[in-house]
Amino acid sequence: MEEDSHLEGGENNREIEIAPALIAVHPTQDSVAVAVGSDLRVFDLRTDCGVSLVDDSVEPFHKDSVRAIRYSANGKLFVSAGDDKLVKIWSTDTWRCISSVSSEKRVSAVSISNDGLYVCFADKFGVVWVVDIHDLDVNGALSNRKAAPLLAHYCSIITRLEFSPDGCFIVSADRDFKIRVSVFPKKPLEGAHEIQSFCLGHTQFVSSLAFICSKDLPQGFLLSGSGDSTVRLWDITSGSLLDTCEVGSQAALSESDGSGESCCAVTDLCAIQDSNFVAVAIQGLQEIILLGCDFSSKTLSVAKVVSITEENFIPTSMGSSSAGELLWFVTGISKLRDADHKSLARLKVVSGLRKKGHPESPDQHKPVVLGDEEIPGSQKLLEKLQGSLSIDQSVFSAAAEAIKTAMCNLLIKKQYPTESREWRKRTRNDRKAKQ
Repeated sequence: MEEDSHLEGGENNREIEIAPALIAVHPTQDSVAVAVGSDLRVFDLRTDCGVSLVDDSVEPFHKDSVRAIRYSANGKLFVSAGDDKLVKIWSTDTWRCISSVSSEKRVSAVSISNDGLYVCFADKFGVVWVVDIHDLDVNGALSNRKAAPLLAHYCSIITRLEFSPDGCFIVSADRDFKIRVSVFPKKPLEGAHEIQSFCLGHTQFVSSLAFICSKDLPQGFLLSGSGDSTVRLWDITSGSLLDTCEVGSQAALSESDGSGESCCAVTDLCAIQDSNFVAVAIQGLQEIILLGCDFSSKTLSVAKVVSITEENFIPTSMGSSSAGELLWFVTGISKLRDADHKSLARLKVVSGLRKKGHPESPDQHKPVVLGDEEIPGSQKLLEKLQGSLSIDQSVFSAAAEAIKTAMCNLLIKKQYPTESREWRKRTRNDRKAKQ
């Protein structure tokens, strides 16, 4: 009876675990993808119409929340993965799933090597896997691939994966405050055994990573966002911390939610191409903070705060392309309690971010939140990516409240009493399989 009650509680917790909406933008802004819950929505800006995905795999489409989406650097591939333990590789020419890879655990992060030859993904057990896609035919039949272990963090959920601009390193961040910089090997299927550095300094989970570069510094610097309300600037070669920007206090959000945990975690970072700016989304904040990076002094500073006028719009994910000056961001969650709409999404776009200037001179750029009719694709795009334009505002008010707590709670370690920990150990899925 006791084990039944444990099981019931675990299943209930799993059932109501929500997933924040995600957005990804094609490198040349040919298309935009939004994931909310298990729903993957794509709009083609070239043809000005929504995309119908084709998936002929044994397990077609995602059956549970998508936790990571990513375009390849050349835009030919798109990868989605999540709680159903499936990593799906799509051709962006046909939007057909050309390979479906099974993971042993739920997937928490994905990345694609700069040359487009390897897909890497991380699971909830702290292992990073690599899939060789050298001879993957983007126009051919579905291909089943197997993943090989690349590297691992010690039993810590990996939150983000990023390749360095030159493709020489793969950077992995985890829930236990660590950032590992590994040399990406010439033969990845044999593992990444050489660690270049560790970037240590965060005091809460690392939620996001981004590289910011300049013409004089193509290797760039690494930026990391965290639950400790900071964005930090790193030299990945040495692992040196170059600067720390207290974005939580800058946004006047340093108060606690009463639980002892920070209520102003950084939830996403997005570097703006061909500029020295990076956009920062903060849990519970209806604004985007624009940081400027001074490459000569290796420092970060707040350049501007972009307010979002729409009520209850709290960004959960951001994306931009190398071709345009637009910053795309989305708000939304899946599995909202007591709502007719189980998956909600709203999308906004900011323009005017590409003009270069010293981070102390915010007047040289004037970011503007575009109206719905000004967004590329306008009404057609919004109908496709948001799913519905007629959701009552009260529903989004409830969603906004859920987002404020959920974005942080997804990564905060759960504390279990001793008896619960022992039960969880005995009923782990991997142990069940061995029995």
